[in-house]
Amino acid sequence: MNLASHLTHPVFKRIGELADERNQRAFVIGGFVRDLMLDRPCKDIDIVTEGSGIELARDTAKRMGIKQVQVFKNFGTAMFKARDYEIEFVGARKESYTRSSRKPVVEDGTLEDDQNRRDFTINAMAISLNSHSFGKLIDPFGGLDDLDRKWIRTPLDPDITYSDDPLRMMRAVRFASQLGFRIEESSLTAIRRNSQRLEIISAERIHTELNKIILSPRPSRGFKLLFKTKLLHQFFPEMVALQGVEWRKGVGHKDNFYHTLEVLDNVAAQSDSLWLRWAAIMHDIAKPPTKRFDARSGWTFHGHEDRGARMIPKIFARLKLPMDAKMKYIQKLVLLHLRPIALTKDVVTDSAIRRLLFEAGDDIDDLMILCRADITSKNEAKVERYLRNYEVVVSKLKEVEEKDNIRNFQPPVSGEEIMETFGIPPSRPVGDIKNAIKEAILDGEIRNDPIEAKQLMLRLGQEMGLTLSNRL
Repeated sequence: MNLASHLTHPVFKRIGELADERNQRAFVIGGFVRDLMLDRPCKDIDIVTEGSGIELARDTAKRMGIKQVQVFKNFGTAMFKARDYEIEFVGARKESYTRSSRKPVVEDGTLEDDQNRRDFTINAMAISLNSHSFGKLIDPFGGLDDLDRKWIRTPLDPDITYSDDPLRMMRAVRFASQLGFRIEESSLTAIRRNSQRLEIISAERIHTELNKIILSPRPSRGFKLLFKTKLLHQFFPEMVALQGVEWRKGVGHKDNFYHTLEVLDNVAAQSDSLWLRWAAIMHDIAKPPTKRFDARSGWTFHGHEDRGARMIPKIFARLKLPMDAKMKYIQKLVLLHLRPIALTKDVVTDSAIRRLLFEAGDDIDDLMILCRADITSKNEAKVERYLRNYEVVVSKLKEVEEKDNIRNFQPPVSGEEIMETFGIPPSRPVGDIKNAIKEAILDGEIRNDPIEAKQLMLRLGQEMGLTLSNRL
C-alpha cells in the first residue's frame, strides 16, 4: 500500500530528501499513521530514522527556515513545530528491560528493532519517507488488519510487552476506550496476569492515562476494562469497593460501581469537562463506608455526600492529582449533589433555592448536570417525574437569581463597616451581625440590598446593646 497522496505536509518531503542525502532511512511512525488510517486528526508527527534523529531534525529545520529546535540529548530526540504540527525525531533503537524498572537499556537499532519495541500493532505501522519508496506502508505485525477488526494487540508476546513496561496496560485500556476497540483475548489475559506490575509506575503517569480514559466518548468502557483486568484495584480501591450488591431480608441495594459508570457516561454526553466527570466518579464514593441496613427503611447511605467530600483529598493526594481549586470544585459538587434531588421531592421554596445558589455559586450549572445524570432508575415513570421536577427547580433557579442576584453574593455590609458603625474591634458581635444579615437575605426577610442590610445591622446592634460610634 502506498500512502504518498496523504503525506501533504511539506515536512515529509524535506525529511525524505535530507535522509537520502545522509544515506539513512527515515519513516513516519506510530500515532500519526494509525490516525491517518482511521481518518482522525493528528497534529503530532513522530519520525524514526536509522541514524541520528537529532541531526536529521536540525538539518530539516534549517532547510525549512525553522530556527527553534528543542533537543533532548539524554533521550536522543529532537522536536520542532511546523505550522500547527509538532514533529519529533528519534533514532531507531532496540530496548531491553530489567524487572524493577520500566526504563529500558537503549541501543541503536533498525526500523525493525524499533517496531518490535512498540506497544501495539496499530502503533507499529510506519510509512517510508525516502524518495525511492516514499509513501510505502511497512506493517510487519498486521496493524492495518487490527484496525479493521478494531483490536488492541501487542506486536510480541503480551506478557513480555506488559511486564517490560506496565504503563502499556493502562495505554491498552485507554486506546480501547478512546477508539471503541476491543483488547484481544490473550492480551487481556496477560494484563490481568501482570496487573500488579503497575506498582513500579508513578502515580503521575497512571493518572495521565486515567484522565484520558475519563475524557473518552464513553468512559465506562475503559473503567469496566480497568475493573475486569484488576488494574483499577492497584490504584483506586475506593472505586472498586463500590462494586457488588448486598442482600438482607430479601432487600438489596443497587450496584454503586455500575451506577457510577452510568452517571459518568451521562455527564460525558453533556460535558467535556474533565473535572465535572471526576465529580461524577466521586459522587457516591463514600457509599460503602456509610452503608447501613434498617429493617424498616432498608439500605441507607446517610451522610455519604459529606463523607465523600472529605475522602477526596486523600484520593487525589495518592493519585498525585491537583490539590487546588479543581479538587475544591469536585468536593463542592459531591457535597451538594443531593440538594437539587431533595428539592424535586418537596415544595420548592425561594429560601431553599437561594441557599443552593449561594453555596453552589458559579458551579450551579455543573451541579445540575451532575444531578440530572444521577437519575439512573430503571423505572421510566420515576425518571420522567424527576426530570419534570428538575425543570421546575431550574426555572425557579433562574427566577430567584434574576430577582435576588444571590449567586456568589457577599453580604452588602462588611465586617469593617460594622466595626466602624459601632466603634468596636474585631469580635464575635461583628461575625454574628454579618451572619445574621446573610441569613436574612437567604431566608427572604430582606432583599440583597445595601440599604435594607444596613437598617438590619443597626437594629441588630441595638438589640445587642451596641451604641453608634462617635465618629459617625
